[in-house]
Amino acid sequence: VLIAVGRDACTRNIGLETIGVKINEKNGKVPVNDEEQTNVPYVYAIGDILEGKLELTPVAIQAGKLLAQRLYGGSSKKCDYINVPTTVFTPLEYGCCGLAEERAVEEYGNQNLEVYHSLFWPLEWTVPGRDNNTCYGKIICNKQDNNRVIGFHVLGPNAGEVTQGFAAAMKCGLTKELLNETIGIHPTCAEVFTTMDVTKSSGQDITQRGC
Repeated sequence: VLIAVGRDACTRNIGLETIGVKINEKNGKVPVNDEEQTNVPYVYAIGDILEGKLELTPVAIQAGKLLAQRLYGGSSKKCDYINVPTTVFTPLEYGCCGLAEERAVEEYGNQNLEVYHSLFWPLEWTVPGRDNNTCYGKIICNKQDNNRVIGFHVLGPNAGEVTQGFAAAMKCGLTKELLNETIGIHPTCAEVFTTMDVTKSSGQDITQRGC
């Protein structure tokens, strides 16, 4: 049984209505623009109370730092809420960064995307003889932008560690060509992203025979 406990935005009893700050009456979340500014120009909001943003502590920290730098340090850098790496720490971890495939299709159109994917077999699973086609990796590439990676997904051991590294690469403009040119560390789980050659549209078999 999976129990997911959400967070409540405790914004209804702090006097926001007195100064005219609008909130979503349904969930208490605060709508802001891309600079964390509310409908009242001198009021800003960051963190879990933002409507449509991720409820993650590192996101709140980053947004707060960048907001302070914009307000008092002359910076113009905004928080990137798209390429945020995150992980679900289930027994078999799932990590992702960027867009889900469905969201990418909505935003760019299926004809402008190429999706590469593969099953893979972690080395540590060979001795206990676990199923060699349980783990999965997928990247979503924008064909109109030099096959830039706009979505990264991995299901397997240590997915959080793997995702953190690729998230940095995505911030640097990672493309499929750069992944192809990267020499993998064998045998690692992350290596699969340097050898992917099967596209989802091809319908080819993605099962693996070994690590």
